[in-house]
Amino acid sequence: MSNQTEKIKALVERRVQARLGGGEKAIAKQHEKGKYTARERINMLLDEGSFEEFDMFVQHRCHNFGMEKKQYDGDGVVTGYGTIDGRLVYVFAQDFTVNAGSLSETLALKICKIMDKAMAMGAPVIGINDSGGARIQEGVNALAGYAEIFQRNILASGVIPQISGIFGPCAGGAVYSPALTDFTIMLKGASYMFLTGPKVVKTVTGEDVDQEQLGGASAHATRSGVTHFAVETEEDGFKLIRDLLSYIPQNNLEEAPIKECNDPVDRLEDALNEIIPENPNQAYDMYEVIGAIVDNGEFLEVHADYAKNIIVGFARFNGQSVGIVANQPKAMAGVLDCNASRKAARFVRFCDAFNIPLVTLVDVPGFLPGTGQEYNAVILHGAKLLYAFGEATVPKVTVTLRKSYGGAHIVMSCKQLRGDINYAWPTAEIAVMGASGAAEVLYAKEAKAAEDPKAFIDQKIQEYTDAFANPYNAAKYGYIDDVIEPRNTRFRVIRALQSLQTKRINNPAKKHDNLPL
Repeated sequence: MSNQTEKIKALVERRVQARLGGGEKAIAKQHEKGKYTARERINMLLDEGSFEEFDMFVQHRCHNFGMEKKQYDGDGVVTGYGTIDGRLVYVFAQDFTVNAGSLSETLALKICKIMDKAMAMGAPVIGINDSGGARIQEGVNALAGYAEIFQRNILASGVIPQISGIFGPCAGGAVYSPALTDFTIMLKGASYMFLTGPKVVKTVTGEDVDQEQLGGASAHATRSGVTHFAVETEEDGFKLIRDLLSYIPQNNLEEAPIKECNDPVDRLEDALNEIIPENPNQAYDMYEVIGAIVDNGEFLEVHADYAKNIIVGFARFNGQSVGIVANQPKAMAGVLDCNASRKAARFVRFCDAFNIPLVTLVDVPGFLPGTGQEYNAVILHGAKLLYAFGEATVPKVTVTLRKSYGGAHIVMSCKQLRGDINYAWPTAEIAVMGASGAAEVLYAKEAKAAEDPKAFIDQKIQEYTDAFANPYNAAKYGYIDDVIEPRNTRFRVIRALQSLQTKRINNPAKKHDNLPL
């Protein structure tokens, strides 16, 4: 056997060994926990045979605490690029079988390399997290590694899409990278995110809490809003990432992919003509409206379990990707509160950053009152949504279905916040407040003096309703571009979006904004 053949054989053997990560025992242990390995995850995510790996032979450089004896090719993370539906993506997957996927200086450099390449190529980055956190043996070098990643997350924000899949532990400083990315997906029962674990919490605050309660997928999906999606299985997670990417462009200079549409543009939905209840205090389901007007009823909801009084997510109109923001009358009457405002603001800013038009469906009675909201800075959170819509330069189409009262009317993409085309259904009520509240404020003195105060107020409520509980007063001033038949909404929205395809406006030049945080 020639020397060259020997070297090739040695290379092949070394590759085989590198692909085993921490070894067969460690892989078996990973499988016993119901988790896939880093390479299995990448193969599930990417188009078959498309993955090209970088830095397979990188090893850590630490000699503290006997680490020189624990050397593995690849050092705890698998990095490279491939395609999803034929589109270029860069990916890293932490390998829990190697030193529990803990982050070393060299591991961080591997991740930084693919992030730099993704920025240069204008392609999304997908990170799969499954790690014990910073490698303690490396001390400050590991912390510096995290900081290098965070800095790239920051510079990439709004330039290329960044998606984080949390399929195992993610604790301490490690949580900040996913928090800086656009979308976070967590795996129920197997993943968690927190800054300090249950033991430290117990020591500092005296609270008894387990990992799931403190930072599990359900906790972050419903209570904190840290994760946008909570999935049952890893397979579901990878399918979700693929679906999500189908609505998103490669970078901030491109448009989202157009999908062939076989759903008729002029499809009429007669049910929409009857969906608004006669009683203004009665709820209906906004999901039914969304499902009726978008292509094939397909809607990818974001933050589905958090702040359910507002709905955000992706859909298509005639094959064009759009972001939908909609009040949900079935949850807290569709009011805006701290969480709903924050949730919607972040989504609006994502869509604006990546050239995805916004379709806003409005039925909002106002902001939630009370000390709980005021003390939690509902003013600032509401201002975030106001700011996000006002700042956005993408096409904006707004349809008011029923209530649109007070400050909430303004915040929900009104004409003065540069809404491009604003429609209303005949059932729309656009006013400072509802008729009952308005009458009590305007006629309080007269009511006291009246023989029958209740009958007097009821009469004034009716007068206010006749005068203001309709879309025509706003239309009179040009604040509503047209009052449309509900069943025709799909066609009118599509026509509006088509007319806005060449929209070009620029915000004033500035270093950056000062969004109320």
